[in-house]
Amino acid sequence: PFPAALDDCVAAYRGLLDKGIAAKSIIIAGDSAGGNLTLTTALKLKELGLEQPAALICLSPATDMEGFESRRSNIRGDAMFTAEMFPTLVPLYCPGADPENPLISPWRGDVSGLPPTLIQCSAIEMLRDDSIYMADKMKHAGVEVTLEIWPKVFHVWQVMADILPEGRKAIDKIVTFAKERLGQ
Repeated sequence: PFPAALDDCVAAYRGLLDKGIAAKSIIIAGDSAGGNLTLTTALKLKELGLEQPAALICLSPATDMEGFESRRSNIRGDAMFTAEMFPTLVPLYCPGADPENPLISPWRGDVSGLPPTLIQCSAIEMLRDDSIYMADKMKHAGVEVTLEIWPKVFHVWQVMADILPEGRKAIDKIVTFAKERLGQ
């Protein structure tokens, strides 16, 4: 439960810095709940005054515990989630905590100063609007953000890159984004 995973992410990041790895050589990435942790880790690093990583990569991140319209409108198209699932998350992930806390719902945070970010999501998944609203907020805060909305794929389709052409193409775009941010 919150804040254990976030604390672990910050500890891992500090561990890399303590080993002499420069922040500009680090990219934080995650999918779904891991995309949430990617964003909340960057917000926590900002809060702690630590240097931001070179970039963030979020695959279908959950960005607000209350959710957006696509959690209702994309119920039929989403092969991963059900509407009944989402209300169970807050009591499990952040019991007793305010789900509007930006370290739980990063869309509610001050995202100015976050590093360049790539967000990929499916057009038909329930978390689609989490990506759209987060990217919009980042853009308006002056963050360099790339949002890719892919048609006809499922939540975190990138994991099927070995057999799904769209997965391979998405991974290729991630690699290109990462190399550009790392100066390679």
